[in-house]
Formats: sequence, structure tokens, C-alpha cells
Amino acid sequence: MPKCPICQKRGILSGRFKKLKARYNPTEKIKKKPNLQWVTVPLNVSHKKWQPFKGKRIKVCAKCKKALKKKILKQK
Repeated sequence: MPKCPICQKRGILSGRFKKLKARYNPTEKIKKKPNLQWVTVPLNVSHKKWQPFKGKRIKVCAKCKKALKKKILKQK
């Protein structure tokens, strides 16, 4: 199962129940995966979570990617 190396977000298994003729009909289970995207971590990043990945290209979730972008803009 894919997972974000920064926040450890993983996929989950979920199921749905559909109402059918006054009864609930259990349907198939669905795997929901995190939205992982490629990002290059800059060398001048200061946050301790990002330290091991300095200068590397890794797959992170969209939430962590957004947070990294904000931290970079804040440093400038």
C-alpha cells in the first residue's frame, strides 16, 4: 500500500451500504489511496521532517506538498 514518507498517510479500505427495497445491501469494498505526487525537496529546507530528503525527489501526499511550498515561500 502506498504511503507518504512525511506524514505516514496510508490508504484505507472502506465499504458502502445501499438501501434496496427497505433493506441495506452491502456492496463491494473500496480501497482509497492517498494522493501521492512527485516533489523535489530543496537543499535549504529547515523543517526536521524534511531533513532526510534534502535534494531528493520523493512522492508525498498533496497536503505535505502544499505545506512544503508554503514553508519555502515563507523563507524567502
